[in-house]
Amino acid sequence: MLNAEFDFIETEHNIRLLVATCQIREMDPSSLTLIDWDEIRTFKTDKRRDEHLSARWLLEQALHEWGLSDLSALMISRTEERAPYLKIIHGMWVQYPLPSISISHSDGLACVALIQEGWTIGLDAEPLNRPPKPAVFDMMAKGKELERLNEGELDPLLAWTGKEAIQKALRMGMHFNPRQIEIPIGGLNKEILIGNSKIQLNNYPNGTHKIMLAYGKDSAPIRSPEETLLEATRDAMNSGESWGVGCSTTRNNI
Repeated sequence: MLNAEFDFIETEHNIRLLVATCQIREMDPSSLTLIDWDEIRTFKTDKRRDEHLSARWLLEQALHEWGLSDLSALMISRTEERAPYLKIIHGMWVQYPLPSISISHSDGLACVALIQEGWTIGLDAEPLNRPPKPAVFDMMAKGKELERLNEGELDPLLAWTGKEAIQKALRMGMHFNPRQIEIPIGGLNKEILIGNSKIQLNNYPNGTHKIMLAYGKDSAPIRSPEETLLEATRDAMNSGESWGVGCSTTRNNI
């Protein structure tokens, strides 16, 4: 049986943030709630399957720790950029705030991070004994930052995981060029400006892996079509203008 470790992180913004970790093990998918059977069938190796299922198990345990005891109304969906997020299953007449999530697994370790609604989170973990090779430095950095990597002034593993955490927090993944992200000197516990977003980058201590957290205010919340319709309806009702359900009588002011 897997054992999970949970850590509620104190932040200067006093927001709720949880990091959970566990070792990757073989797992029965029928014991899980937040899985997609079609996705599982695409995995080519047992290793990839175990990583995925261990991370999903860990996410479920973290959500219980967060205070969500019943996960039956939830599912994991993805944006066009493949960023995962929690949503209430269509047709389930329940509504409550859901945390933003980030998931990572590498070299035997699964990690998840949860942050309260209204914020976005990114997390990346890589083994300490496997830093990026100099051959990939120019794919992840440019200009002065590339010089600092080549001269040994910037830890390449910190830069790699920090950039990937930020890409996840932006919900863009590799759709956002890592060369456009510059890790500050020191690299730890820094606020970074990316376009109109302010991202807080933090190191999360771990004995075997470099784990980096990135979080910021959610400037573009993910909304389902139902949520978009409900919001438009509320806006119309609160606008003070004549409002109706859209029948022909209303449209023609009859």
